Amino acid sequence: MLAVLRRYWRVQRGMTLGAQGVVIDADDRVLLIKHTYRPGWCFPGGGVEAGESFKDALTREVHEEVGVTLTGPVTLHGIFTNFAAVKRDHIAVFLVRDWTRDGEYHRPREIAESGFFALDALPADIDGGTANRLREIFDGAPVMASWT
Repeated sequence: MLAVLRRYWRVQRGMTLGAQGVVIDADDRVLLIKHTYRPGWCFPGGGVEAGESFKDALTREVHEEVGVTLTGPVTLHGIFTNFAAVKRDHIAVFLVRDWTRDGEYHRPREIAESGFFALDALPADIDGGTANRLREIFDGAPVMASWT
């Protein structure tokens, strides 16, 4: 039922905007999540709501999904088109190095798992776009315009 509602929601909206955070810890590990409704590990984040800035959406989403509170500035890595599912989806990806995590964090139902991963120990089923962003950020790979 949730998948049907998501598809309906995406068809009814015009262009969709999302904000995702590459949350990096002191050991250069990245925080990844696995949703209950789609395959693969990815960055925490979600949709930008009406009247909300990208940074406001990022702040809200990383707190809701993984209990992360931003404590300093974030850096825009890039804005990417994600036309695999919907031909009008755009994602802003931010680097998050200044943050804290709530000790009493309780994972919401939509998040199956979350964890910090070293770059040389990423999960085998990482989302392709997520893996590409990590190569751009940490390996100096050219930044692509599309998510994939």
